[in-house]
Amino acid sequence: MESNVATADYVESHSERLYPNREAHSSGVSWGAVFGGAFVAAAVYLILLALGAGLGLSAVSPWSNNGASASTISGMAIVWLLIIEIIASGMGGYLTGRLRTKWAAIHTDEVYFRDTANGFLAWAVALVISVTFLASAATTMMAGVAPLGADEGAGIAAATVDSNGYFVDTLFRSDQITAEERDPAAQAEAARILMNSLRQGQISPVDQEYLAQLTAAKTGISVPEANQRVASMFANAMQAADTARKATAHLLLWLFLSLLMGAFSASYAATIGGRQRDHVKAV
Repeated sequence: MESNVATADYVESHSERLYPNREAHSSGVSWGAVFGGAFVAAAVYLILLALGAGLGLSAVSPWSNNGASASTISGMAIVWLLIIEIIASGMGGYLTGRLRTKWAAIHTDEVYFRDTANGFLAWAVALVISVTFLASAATTMMAGVAPLGADEGAGIAAATVDSNGYFVDTLFRSDQITAEERDPAAQAEAARILMNSLRQGQISPVDQEYLAQLTAAKTGISVPEANQRVASMFANAMQAADTARKATAHLLLWLFLSLLMGAFSASYAATIGGRQRDHVKAV
């Protein structure tokens, strides 16, 4: 009969004393459990993300004074982002710890560390899977809305339809509306000047004077009036860019917090699952 020697941390069997180096041949990472937990975490995250997007869109109304406000939707989106990250990561981490192989003759502290590391690895793999899927979906949607068979003039016009397209359009507004189409080349050139000025944080006098002359030629207004229009357009574009920058920074900070909470949730849940796995008795 095999004898056991009980210690404060684990029970050492007679076979383990005969093969003290067996631990060196065993991996500290249960990759099967890690990938299994990661796929579950990614799937749950995407499901809950779709649910939150559906609920958010159903609460938004295109009409004013109807539905939830923008600030309310933003707050609810942040809270939901934190919740789904904790739930998905915790579920994936728990399955990682519960499905791992049982490590024999390993110190309790080492088992705890390995479970934590496996849970963290599962969270990292799930993050890569989720980002890859979302990036692929975004690329597919962008390719689907791209114009097919467009001529050169339409291609140039489509290139100007971006976040600054509205401000460029304000330059070429005229009091006399005609059936003639706007010059796409002029709009594209104005958009490039605007983008370069926004990157520099200011519009050079040469560019401002050129845009004023171009606007005056296309709209029929005077050069001084066109100069004021260019200055007003650039100020509005700068304000919009600064607002977008602040919103992006705010979103990234909350995203960082949610990912940090997800990493902790997965690591801690893996220790719980691993502890329950070690308490399972063989039948």
